[in-house]
Amino acid sequence: MDSFCVLLVDDEREFLETLVKRLNLRKVQAFGAGSGPEALEFLDRNPVDVVVLDVKMPDMDGIEVLRLMKGRHPLIEVIMLTGHASLEVAIEGMEAGAFDYMMKPINIDELLYKVQDAYKKRLIQTEKIRRMGEVAGSPPEGS
Repeated sequence: MDSFCVLLVDDEREFLETLVKRLNLRKVQAFGAGSGPEALEFLDRNPVDVVVLDVKMPDMDGIEVLRLMKGRHPLIEVIMLTGHASLEVAIEGMEAGAFDYMMKPINIDELLYKVQDAYKKRLIQTEKIRRMGEVAGSPPEGS
């Protein structure tokens, strides 16, 4: 699989650093942000394919961050992480454009598979948009 970039967003610093290290060891280019505002700032400066976003954070919760991310960067795929089993939050996240959600504690291999699936979806969407641009830019038939 092509190299891709993942941003992990969680206010639990030790958990965040561990996930970043473990994904980097698996040849995934991973970065971390400790808050929603920090993540939004990172995304405005750096291309990212997939975001793994904690739901419960101080200052700005994950659903609010998700909505802002999707508004600014609609092709980024977002996987929501929650330590609190809440069907309402999962549904709200999916309605706001999340790719999927996972429960904490997470298995690193399951996270890796989910991130790869989200990246594949992004590739498909990007290719569709590229093809639509080619079709829109081509001369009319019979010219």
